[in-house]
Amino acid sequence: MVIKLYIDLMSQPSRALYILLKYAKCDFEKKLVDLRQGAHYSDEFAAINRFQKVPVIDHDGFILTESVAIIKYLSRENLIPESLYPRDSKLQARVDEFLEWQHIGLRLHCAMFFRVKVLDPTITGVAPNAKTLSGYENRMISALETFENHWLQKGTKFIAGDNITVADLLAACELEQPRAAGYDPADSFEGMSSWWKAVQEYFSPYYNEAHVIIKKVAEKNKLAAKL
Repeated sequence: MVIKLYIDLMSQPSRALYILLKYAKCDFEKKLVDLRQGAHYSDEFAAINRFQKVPVIDHDGFILTESVAIIKYLSRENLIPESLYPRDSKLQARVDEFLEWQHIGLRLHCAMFFRVKVLDPTITGVAPNAKTLSGYENRMISALETFENHWLQKGTKFIAGDNITVADLLAACELEQPRAAGYDPADSFEGMSSWWKAVQEYFSPYYNEAHVIIKKVAEKNKLAAKL
């Protein structure tokens, strides 16, 4: 049964699921939903996901939304390696601990900084208010400090222990968002930098494959900042 994966690679959790399924050698059909063109607001897509967001999977007629729920489902269906989402109760709880925290603790602030600095100005043609942007940047930096100090500096090599899990993959994809907006967390956080490189190498070549578009955005914004 082929999984249909509805994604836009500008979306952080979309990239994470794409990388995860590629790494797992899972048979899936990529269905692109262009968020910038408003494809997620179409009646056709609304029939697939009532929330009109990505990612979504259709597994032989079983439609599921929300990246974390999808990851847990893929694990139960034995479609991803156990090492990435352990079945051992305590190991799994450590992964879940981060998955619960990251929605508000990391994702919100990285995503909003990108939205205010890059996405909204692209759509509206209006430059962001400097004071407003500074506020979002400060909140993002605070979130990155918490991530560095409480998840990466606690005596283990990776977020949930000494082995890479889906927690590391989701976090790595989130950090690409501020990088695309001109703020590279690796430049300011030494522990984050070495951890990030390890995650990218572990999921190579799929990590780079999933980030082609977002890296082009990063280069474009980097060039614009120099003009």
